[in-house]
Amino acid sequence: MSYIRETIITTVDADGLVHIAPLGIIEEGDGWIIAPFRPSKTLDNLTAVPYAVANYTDDMLVFAGCLSGRKDWPVAPIEDCPVPRLKSALSHSVLKVVSMTDDGLRPRFFCRIVSEEIHAPFTGLNRAKAAVLELAILVSRLDMLPAEKIDAELAYLSIALEKTAGPDERLAWSWLMQRVESHRDATDAKGKSAHTPDQKFI
Repeated sequence: MSYIRETIITTVDADGLVHIAPLGIIEEGDGWIIAPFRPSKTLDNLTAVPYAVANYTDDMLVFAGCLSGRKDWPVAPIEDCPVPRLKSALSHSVLKVVSMTDDGLRPRFFCRIVSEEIHAPFTGLNRAKAAVLELAILVSRLDMLPAEKIDAELAYLSIALEKTAGPDERLAWSWLMQRVESHRDATDAKGKSAHTPDQKFI
């Protein structure tokens, strides 16, 4: 079974324009795989500038924001790296693309870590943050799941939210629930709805 680390990936295009996307990176040997869906901005950027930054954050507003059209998050430069990090990252890893395996759906970029840095302490686990992250993953797969599965997951995850959430987690949850409600409104008889490739977690 693959070990997957849920992160916020920052990349840049040839003009230096930053793109921010939630993405699970896959451990493989002495490196990490980034496998964005085709087509996607992350894929285009990695092809143009073969570097990415894996941002490790417990700020659920960023995860929820990226999946609800709110992608303008503060970034900070990294020395000797063309790609900036997320300003709210607790830590980050700079990943350099070593090779790419092409695929019609999801090309796989094999990357090695060239530098890492810690910016703030991790202050402990919070069930509401975990629930928001799981909801974000659920939202990224709304077009792949039956309504009954979505409702069951929401019922379970909402328990942790109600018991342990702070204001940020409640706001993040509300953003994601807007996506759920929009999906329900837009779902046709076949259960299809539109999602952009960068809005799917691994």
